Amino acid sequence: MIEQDWLYGFLGGVLIGLAASMFLLINGRTMGASGIIGGLVDKSGWHNYLERISFIAGLIFIPAVISFTYNFPKTNITSNIYLIIIAGLLVGIGTTLAQGCTSGHGICGISRISVRGIVATIFYIISGAAIVFALNNFMEIL
Repeated sequence: MIEQDWLYGFLGGVLIGLAASMFLLINGRTMGASGIIGGLVDKSGWHNYLERISFIAGLIFIPAVISFTYNFPKTNITSNIYLIIIAGLLVGIGTTLAQGCTSGHGICGISRISVRGIVATIFYIISGAAIVFALNNFMEIL
C-alpha cells in the first residue's frame, strides 16, 4: 500500500489558501491568525470582534468536529501541559517580534510577493529547522 499522508498536508494547504483568499476578497484584509487574536487581546480589533471570534472558533472547532467523523493519523504532541504552555507563549512572543505569524507572512505575504513576508517566512523555516536539529541532537545530553 502506498503512503498517502502527504495528501493531508496538501489538502490542508489548499483549504488554508482558499480561506485566506476568501478573507481577502470579503474583508479586504489579509488573514493572519496572530493579528486576529492579537486584536482581541489588546482590544484594537473590538470593532469587529464577532468576526474575529468566529474565525478563531472555526480554527478550533471545525478540525475537532471533522476528527470525530474521520480517523486522522496520530500526532506526536507531548502530553506535558507545561511544555505546551511554554511553547504557546514562545510562539506568541515570536509572532509579536515578527509582527505576524506563518499564516500572515507565509501564506498571505508570499502570495502578495511581500518582501517582508518572504524574509519572515525564511527566518521561520530556518529557526524551526535549527530547533528541531538542536532538540534531536542535544536533548539526549540533558
